Formats: sequence, C-alpha cells, structure tokens
Amino acid sequence: MNILIFGPNGSGKGTQGDLLKQKYNLAHIESGAIFRENISGGTELGKKAKAYIDRGDLVPDEITIPMILDTLKAKGAHGWLLDGFPRNMVQAEKLWEALKKAGLKLDYVVEIELPRETAKQRIMGRRLCANNNNHPNNIYIEAIKPNGEVCRVCGGALTTRSDDQDEKAINKRHDIYYDDKTGTLAAAHFFKELADKGETRYIALNGEGSIDSIKETLLSRLEKN
Repeated sequence: MNILIFGPNGSGKGTQGDLLKQKYNLAHIESGAIFRENISGGTELGKKAKAYIDRGDLVPDEITIPMILDTLKAKGAHGWLLDGFPRNMVQAEKLWEALKKAGLKLDYVVEIELPRETAKQRIMGRRLCANNNNHPNNIYIEAIKPNGEVCRVCGGALTTRSDDQDEKAINKRHDIYYDDKTGTLAAAHFFKELADKGETRYIALNGEGSIDSIKETLLSRLEKN
C-alpha cells in the first residue's frame, strides 16, 4: 500500500502517519529526512542538493523528485507513506508524472482537514517527547495533556520547538499550506481531481476529532477499499 498524506502543521499528521506505519508496516518517508540522509551519505543527488542549500537557495524539483523516487524504491518495497512533499501545485504535477514514469502506484491520498486558527493553537500547545516526537502531548487539548512535565505515553522528557511559539513563523508555514491556488492545498486538490477520474483514491478526514476517532475513520476507509 502506497500513501501520500497531507495536513497542516498542528493537524496530527505525524501521529496518524506513525499509526499507519505501524499498522501496515510501511516505510514512513519524510521529505526532510530524505535530504539529510542523501547529504550525510554523500550521494550524487545529495551533493547537488547540498550545493544549493549551502548557497541558501531552494533545491530544484529536478533534484528533489529523483531523490524521493530513489528513496521510495529503496525503502518502500512493502509499501510507503510519503509525508511533507509535494508542497505546491507544480511539485504535485511533477511528482505524479514521475511516479507514473517510474511505475510506482499511488493507492491513497489522505488529507487531514483542520481550520487554520485551530491548527495554530495546537502548534503552540504541543510538546515534543525526547523518545518519539509522534507521541501526542498538547497542553491545550484535554485528551492528550502531558503527565505533568513528562510524556503521557512513555514518561520521556518534553521540549518545545522555538518556532512553535513564534506566531510569525507559524503564519508563514500556514500561508504556504492553506494556499488553495498554488500552495499545498492546491497540491492536495490536484490529487483529489485525479481520484475523481479514478486514478487514485482520496480520503478526507475531519482533523478536529480525537486521535482515536480519526484513526478509526481512516482505518475503516482504508480497509473498506
């Protein structure tokens, strides 16, 4: 099973992705980790990407997409979950063409929907577990409040990301995500249109529910198909 997942920062995308990874034994492939692995590993694509990054430039799609495809092929033999890419409409179109050319099937596209203001509040309240960043801890959500100063799941130490407390940084990230003309939402809706044509399957989830309710809905939709 190959899945592409969308959701704004604060939607619980990482948590649901981790649950899918465990349930279906998928390779959870995050775009940021792909860059780090290729650069640290000294691959040819990694060297090219590093040259752009060192100059402070964005890595072009012509390097990013082959890097992603190589990772999907190498790690996703038993299925993959791609998280964090594409971030805009152009990347969505290029990724789709690249997947088709490589003969890689996209079984599902999952979108976790969440109002922008709710997403911002969740970001500012979340706490990161030292043992697993996907353990849900949020001081503003009663169901997943930390156990005092430690992780509610495993008791690990908790920290906050500095940019999680920076409203300007949050707004900048959300400006990109919630742009339904050329941004990340536009990319998600590109795949929704493909699903309408029978090219893939699209699952939209209400991100305002509890972690368990979202998980149950997602699994039921996956297993029904």
